[in-house]
Amino acid sequence: MLKVLKIKNFNNYILKINNNNFSLKIKGVFYMGKIYRFGNKKADGGAELKNLLGGKGANLAEMSKIGIPVPPGFTLTTEMCNFYTEFGEEALKASIWNDVKVEIHEVENILEKTFGDLKNPLLFSVRSGARQSMPGMMDTVLNLGLNDEIVEGLSDITNNPRFAWDSYRRFIQMYGDVVLGMTPESKEDLNPFEKIIDSYKEELNIKTDLDFDVENLKVLVTKFKEVIYKQIGIVFPQDPYEQLWLAILAVFRSWMNERAITYRSIEGIPSNWGTAVNVQSMVYGNTGSNSATGVAFTRNAATGENFFNGEFLINAQGEDVVAGVRTPWQITKKESIEWAVRNHISMDSRRKIHPSLEELMPKVYKELYDIQTILENHYTDMQDMEFTVENKKLWILQTRTGKRTGMAMIKIAMDLYRENKINSKEVIKRIKLSKIDELLHPVFDKDKINVEILTHGLPAAPGAAVGQVVFFADEVEKYKNSILVRLETSPEDINGMNLARGFLTVRGGMTSHAAVVARGMGKCCIAGAGEIVINYKKRQFKVKDQIFKEGDFISIDGSSGMVYPGKLVTKAPKLDENFHKILEIADKISRMEVRGNADTPKDAKKSIEFGAKGIGLCRTEHMFFEENKIKAMREMILAPDVEGREKALAKMLPLQKKDFVGIFEILKEKPVTIRLLDPPLHEFLPHTVEKQEELAHEINVSAGKIREAVNHLKESNPMLGHRGCRLGITYPEITVMQTRAIIEAALEVHSKGIDVYPEIMIPLVGKVEEYRLQKQLILDTITKVFEEKKNNVRYKIGTMIEVPRAALIADKIASETEFFSFGTNDLTQMTFGYSRDDTGTFLPTYLEQGVLDVDPFKVIDTEGVGQLMDIASKRGRDTNKHLEIGICGEHGGDPESIKFVNTLGFDYVSCSPYRIPIARLAAAKAEIE
Repeated sequence: MLKVLKIKNFNNYILKINNNNFSLKIKGVFYMGKIYRFGNKKADGGAELKNLLGGKGANLAEMSKIGIPVPPGFTLTTEMCNFYTEFGEEALKASIWNDVKVEIHEVENILEKTFGDLKNPLLFSVRSGARQSMPGMMDTVLNLGLNDEIVEGLSDITNNPRFAWDSYRRFIQMYGDVVLGMTPESKEDLNPFEKIIDSYKEELNIKTDLDFDVENLKVLVTKFKEVIYKQIGIVFPQDPYEQLWLAILAVFRSWMNERAITYRSIEGIPSNWGTAVNVQSMVYGNTGSNSATGVAFTRNAATGENFFNGEFLINAQGEDVVAGVRTPWQITKKESIEWAVRNHISMDSRRKIHPSLEELMPKVYKELYDIQTILENHYTDMQDMEFTVENKKLWILQTRTGKRTGMAMIKIAMDLYRENKINSKEVIKRIKLSKIDELLHPVFDKDKINVEILTHGLPAAPGAAVGQVVFFADEVEKYKNSILVRLETSPEDINGMNLARGFLTVRGGMTSHAAVVARGMGKCCIAGAGEIVINYKKRQFKVKDQIFKEGDFISIDGSSGMVYPGKLVTKAPKLDENFHKILEIADKISRMEVRGNADTPKDAKKSIEFGAKGIGLCRTEHMFFEENKIKAMREMILAPDVEGREKALAKMLPLQKKDFVGIFEILKEKPVTIRLLDPPLHEFLPHTVEKQEELAHEINVSAGKIREAVNHLKESNPMLGHRGCRLGITYPEITVMQTRAIIEAALEVHSKGIDVYPEIMIPLVGKVEEYRLQKQLILDTITKVFEEKKNNVRYKIGTMIEVPRAALIADKIASETEFFSFGTNDLTQMTFGYSRDDTGTFLPTYLEQGVLDVDPFKVIDTEGVGQLMDIASKRGRDTNKHLEIGICGEHGGDPESIKFVNTLGFDYVSCSPYRIPIARLAAAKAEIE
């Protein structure tokens, strides 16, 4: 009889647990078991169980089933991580430990080795594996199962003492770090194990880890165990089963470590997903010159080019490649030659000191090449593979969808589309919207580079970055724009890496931690810049005879690998054909249109270049903040009567009309939604005594009169004061002037054969009577201008829905208007009762304590503000079935908000010009996801 200890609902998961078993129901499908086997061309699970097995476990199972050589092992599910987090170690051990022992025995039978045996030992790796790749954020332990006696047995059976002791040295170092928590004494210090290694190298006068002989490695093992006992008072565990249990717990704990939490926050990964633990039999890349380890990509992760590439190290283990401690070699001959050319090395020297895997082990290379083809075809996406060669036998340790730059993301998606491997909807699904920003970032203007190259490294992640040098990730915020300069980065640096403009590392290659994270974050990165000598204690680095201190400016080009002193000039990037083609595909899928927010002809031109179908918000007040226009505006505000205001408005009319002409000529037949004057008038007046006296002199009035006007117009809460349609009602001459400027400009452009389409928008309406008054004034003015000019143009009159009351009486307003445009900035402000200019005092606390999940000024609050929008759009269309509805606040460029308004049936979203490509893709995603 099943004795249920706990029934827990984990977001569509129903988990029943007792001491010996559990059952799991996921979205109506019933699963049994806590542990899933893989290897030996068989597996319990597969790609369909990614949420349960994590990405790594699911892919190990999938590869096993399609015949890829995968070392056998087993996966502890993500739900076991959640179980451990909630119920603790004792409950977890009671639930799974006996099953773990059964699975160990299964692997022992396959490999004919025994875990803990002195003569023929089986060793394991213990790795994390969340459902979404989190490179380097969680923990891994290799060579688990070694102790002071078993290392001798491994030495005998392999007849390779150096390999055995090197593996033991690595195990103690990794276990000490991951499981026992051995950390540097301070951020200026090295890892305690690395400090011992460097000191011993200096003592022996050797340069690399490969120069240690067997006796040296035995000394290191002793020194490592001594430093563990000295620092944390623990004798290094000798029982392999104890080692395994503590390692499993450490990996589960790593899901909640600081770097993992930070990475999840950056990537938007929920904390309740948990991580799986993969316990996999060890294969060894460090048995000698016929063994190797590496990382390979089926396509170039930086550029997206379709060629096999990657890096490897002879006589090494996987962590050596990604950690960047040793600079790796290239897998393909093509890449190796390119490396030699870049570093001015002859082909003869290259073959001796830096050969490719293709040349060193041609049969292994051919097998690896064939496997990468199988895996990409199977997953229909670029794959990032880890592999080990043990005595010329190839093993694949994992495959996953590879992290890539924005440029590569676009090219790979379009290439797979042209190769008929994915359809148009899948192309859009593959686009990560956060990466589109990368493609819009500036690049260096090569025509204006007037300094010598300082040094160079590997172009690990493209882009241009200019900033001040910092050496420690927790100090990146010292400067507005920082470049993080390190020997190599580590997962602990993740928060600083997220804030830095770019990374520059001395060690590592194209697959190092810095490179992979940079491509994932869309940051610029140069790795393996070996000429740089860093002194952390002095906070400086040296290249030849030049010294750069913390705070000095450098410029790095991640596309070429070049480092320059000082600040280089940047320019806008040139977007390629693939980028535009994907946007075309998006437009065909989308139901909603995307318009741009543009207040000037320059912004309007940029909006059209990015594919806007019109202008959804032209804020007329922004036109008057320019130096040559603000004077007339101030004269109007300071005028004592209607006659004075009309006189000043007559000066403003041609200025405003000129701007509208410029915008209409650019937009041609596309709609232009123009919002009448919205902000309170005091915003246009100077508030310092010095500026008030300057204005008094300019317009020939007393400074006292200006101060009097400023005080008169001052409001306790200007956001709820004399603004929007209230200005037009109390000063109708302003509405008349603006309407005349719009229509005269439209007629002028229309006379050139362009069918312009102005949409006049009345702001801040809360009562239908307000709208009627302004609408009638606009209609009277339009009729008058048409009669004067003996011509006409098409136009619309509508309103912004930004006051909660307007949303609730939307049916009444809709009977009078032709369109609604939701001003969600003000609607959010008034619905919450938050002043968006003052939220900095409490909003961070609200987000931290879970009062709010997200900033409501960035993402629409669907529960409150969204309900008002739903009510308004439904009531509006019930009254007026032809009502056009759009959104023009900051939310118009936010993907989650776009997805929401698509469900409400909006006709368009409008956003700033540089958000338009993202909005176009988000509108397409909203249709298919």
